[in-house]
Amino acid sequence: MNWYALYTKPRNEKKVEEQLHKMGLEVFCPKVSVVKQWSDRKKKVSQPLIPSYVFIKIKEQERDLVFSVSGVVRYLFFLGKPAIIKESEINAMKETLNHDFKEVGVMDLEKGQKFTIEEGTFKGQEATFLEQKGNKIILRLESLGIKLILEK
Repeated sequence: MNWYALYTKPRNEKKVEEQLHKMGLEVFCPKVSVVKQWSDRKKKVSQPLIPSYVFIKIKEQERDLVFSVSGVVRYLFFLGKPAIIKESEINAMKETLNHDFKEVGVMDLEKGQKFTIEEGTFKGQEATFLEQKGNKIILRLESLGIKLILEK
């Protein structure tokens, strides 16, 4: 059995995770708590760390089962094959999400520069610095093939 990354319809991560879990499959959707503010109140809500992605541990021959779930779009592919996520990467995300962290700092990076993330949820991941826009830093995570936007 391997871990795979599933791409979901926008804002369907929690529903997909719940439905796959009901099917008896091992599913992981990393979530973080954030404070949302409306005009009349503030509320702490849980939202997916990586929008539109859910991780699933499933046998290669059973991969098509997930398409019976509403909200699943496709698997993430790398070099023409479904991307296999290492168990250690999933465990690292789970472990890091159990700890609070205050701030992530990035300094003196040039566009296109590759580096290894040393702290936080994506510790140990290879990333490429793409750009900084105001208080946002945009990175590309090599192993997942996604853009990550960090806000200072």
